[in-house]
Amino acid sequence: MATRKKATQSSKKSTQKSKKSSKTSAAKIETGAVPPYGDPIRAAIARGDTREMKNLAASTRKWLADVESALEQLESAANKS
Repeated sequence: MATRKKATQSSKKSTQKSKKSSKTSAAKIETGAVPPYGDPIRAAIARGDTREMKNLAASTRKWLADVESALEQLESAANKS
C-alpha cells in the first residue's frame, strides 16, 4: 500500500495561509451593502441629526437607483427569453 509523504513545515504554513485567506474572502462576500430601511431613517429623523439625514438620503437614493437598474436588466433578460 502506498504511503503519503509527510508535509514539511513550509507546506503546512502555506496550506494554513490559504485556508485563512479563503475564510476572509468569504466574510467579505457575506457582508455586502445593507439596504436602507425604515428604522435607521426614522431614528435619524427623531434625533434631528441633519448631517446623518442627508447622508442617509444620499445613500438611499443611490441604493434605489442601483436596484432600479438591476430590475430593468432583470426585466429585459426575462423579456428576451
